[in-house]
Amino acid sequence: MRAQLVRTAVLEIYEEVRREGARADQALQSVLRREKLLRSVERRAVSDAVYGLLRLQGRVDHLLQRALGTRKLALEKLATPTQHLLRYAAYLVVGERQSPRSAAGLAGPEVTAWQWALELVAAPGDLGAPDDPLDALAAETSLPRWLAKLWSEQLGPAETGALAAALNQRAPLTVRANLLKNTRDELLATLRAEGLRVEPTGLSPWGVTFSGRTNVFALRSFKAGLFEVQDEGSQLIALACEARPGQLVVDACAGAGGKTLALASEMRNKGRLVACDRDGRRLDELRPRARRAGVHNWEARAVPESSDARLGELSEMADVVLVDAPCSGLGAIRRNPDARWRLDEAEVDSFPPRQREILDRYARLVRPSGRLVYATCSINRRENEDVRSAFLAAHPDFEPAPVLPQSVGLGVGSEVQLLPHRQGTDGFYIAAMRRSR
Repeated sequence: MRAQLVRTAVLEIYEEVRREGARADQALQSVLRREKLLRSVERRAVSDAVYGLLRLQGRVDHLLQRALGTRKLALEKLATPTQHLLRYAAYLVVGERQSPRSAAGLAGPEVTAWQWALELVAAPGDLGAPDDPLDALAAETSLPRWLAKLWSEQLGPAETGALAAALNQRAPLTVRANLLKNTRDELLATLRAEGLRVEPTGLSPWGVTFSGRTNVFALRSFKAGLFEVQDEGSQLIALACEARPGQLVVDACAGAGGKTLALASEMRNKGRLVACDRDGRRLDELRPRARRAGVHNWEARAVPESSDARLGELSEMADVVLVDAPCSGLGAIRRNPDARWRLDEAEVDSFPPRQREILDRYARLVRPSGRLVYATCSINRRENEDVRSAFLAAHPDFEPAPVLPQSVGLGVGSEVQLLPHRQGTDGFYIAAMRRSR
């Protein structure tokens, strides 16, 4: 592997993300598309290093600051290229267990003079820990301080540490069997016949998890529409809807339609499925996916947030309404590690008012005895339990309902918070309610 080419690509992407505010996935895709001479193993190394460095950014910065401080130097005072090279080298030590000498060599000749700092990074016990317990937790878990504080208050420090450890790992690759074309057992057999290592998920009755690295989009089974890439927790949101053939089902915040397709699969293509989103361009992404999956009982409806005009005839008509609301995404930061550095507490706190408004609007579509499911991909009581509680207090015609089948094994309550370190899924919140009148 050509270390210089990998290093150059990593640092360019990292600069775009940290200094220019680009999304990591978009910056990575752009650079890798341009650098056609990179071999597949080098592309994988670039991707691993970029995402790994972003996950461990907080800890890397803390250790480098402490190491440089022993010689009265400050990381932020160094030239930007030097900062990035040192971060990359420190990540190789902390995240990939390279020796300081090896890390300095991979990071390039400019880092050779800083090997002493990498030696200290490799032996952090010599540097001491921050005196403030919250600062220590943030440094250890590679979380921004505000997020370490939020989760410590809501989950406790020990749980926050376990959660952060899971979020600092690469997320599993999970897909959902398309029941319109095959069962999960049939999909498992097909994938194994293609030479892939796959296992059924433990919670979702539709899920399959891949072991190792696989470009699933190149598989014949994917092109044939036998499955969709979807986190197991996201699959459970669709399962919570209890959509059935012949029903009228509304997916209120459909986006690119992952859950819409799962709902159509449960409905066996029978009934009416309305996919709504404020951004019609997102709904356009659903069209080729629906064709591949063989879904034809759906319709797209762009609905501006400030207008109910396109929802009027659905009032009190829907058997099921899913509100997978826009949220902070705190539960999915193992897939989007740069998000923890883009977000701040003020932005996170901007979501609940919008979530309450969307939930209020789409609840009007639920018929008497119909089902309303509220979900987010966040781990944050303000966006989850507090929104649900406020809705139920303001809508006495709705009552809590069992959220998931008992067979899933998560109890029979009316809400559930999925946590990566407990269930292995992304951090989804799901609540179910029934309209009583």
